Amino acid sequence: MAVDEVPADEHAERAEPWSLAWERAAFGPLGFYSHGAGARLGPARFFRTSVHVGAVFHRAIARLLLEVDARLGSPSQLDLVDVGAGRGELLVGVLDALPHAVATRVRAVAVDVAQQTPGLDGRIAWITGQAPDSVPRGVRGLVIAHEWLDDIPLDVVEVDDHGIERLVLVERDGTEHLGPALDDDTGWAGWGLSAQRAREWLEHWGGGSHDAAAGARRELGMTRDDAWRDIVSCLDAGTALTIDYGYIGVPRATLTGYHLRGHEVRPVPDGTVNLTAHVAVDTVAAATGVPERGVTLQRDSIAALDVSATLPPRTLAISDPAAYADALETASAAAELVTLSGLGGFHWIRLDR
Repeated sequence: MAVDEVPADEHAERAEPWSLAWERAAFGPLGFYSHGAGARLGPARFFRTSVHVGAVFHRAIARLLLEVDARLGSPSQLDLVDVGAGRGELLVGVLDALPHAVATRVRAVAVDVAQQTPGLDGRIAWITGQAPDSVPRGVRGLVIAHEWLDDIPLDVVEVDDHGIERLVLVERDGTEHLGPALDDDTGWAGWGLSAQRAREWLEHWGGGSHDAAAGARRELGMTRDDAWRDIVSCLDAGTALTIDYGYIGVPRATLTGYHLRGHEVRPVPDGTVNLTAHVAVDTVAAATGVPERGVTLQRDSIAALDVSATLPPRTLAISDPAAYADALETASAAAELVTLSGLGGFHWIRLDR
């Protein structure tokens, strides 16, 4: 994407770094998730996630919670915290999938910037606020952030016509400009950003090399590293799990926007679209000391939790048509969760403590 190269101060009134513009557009007073379209209509109207696949995914997370419960010795209170809870669908589904004796010990907490969903299941406590600051501390159980990290704002750098990487500034209507160079500490500091930290992060995760062609872009994932590290710090014992789409390897350009029914649109930080960017999975894992074995694909993680897309035998259609229909529906949902080109290609980053 070609953008104008101008001094940052010439656009100080109408352009700002992507992280600041995105923060306002997503979580500000009229933000997409706080009071905008995402809050009014619900996230499901803009994208389909594993949570919306339904009971198969809920049962898998319930099995994971049972594993955590056993590891903790079946405490009198078992925490289940959903970060970026949307409308509470995951918590309701997991509670319904648990054995009654376990469900009665669960303290289910939803954390979201949006207000509590009207008529929410009374078993769920709702915290309105922005994570990670609003996540309760001292969690003993399972804290899960499902497709939350991709919504955490980040900054973008782009190579100018002289081969110099510069901070990308953006106006409310999506018009972009090139701001201070990556080695301009003072220029970045004017926006409350650290150019030195950006350089160090890119040096470590990008090997210091990058495509020097004009217009080449890289996204800075430090904000996601920090956010997940803060979530993990809230866990005293149990498991912290984040599930998201992303990549492993050198930083790249993935920032985009989504409108109703998952229609991809130009990323515009005006609060009307869902802004998102892929998660640099390896950097997030490293930020919390998660070993390589703690990063898996959803396909494999779901299979380990007894989710199978195997079709039922056709003989069941004759002996018990209703059971066959149910089994077929379950297999279809499971297939959606494990398909590598879709939800099965998502990454699970799991930390056990």
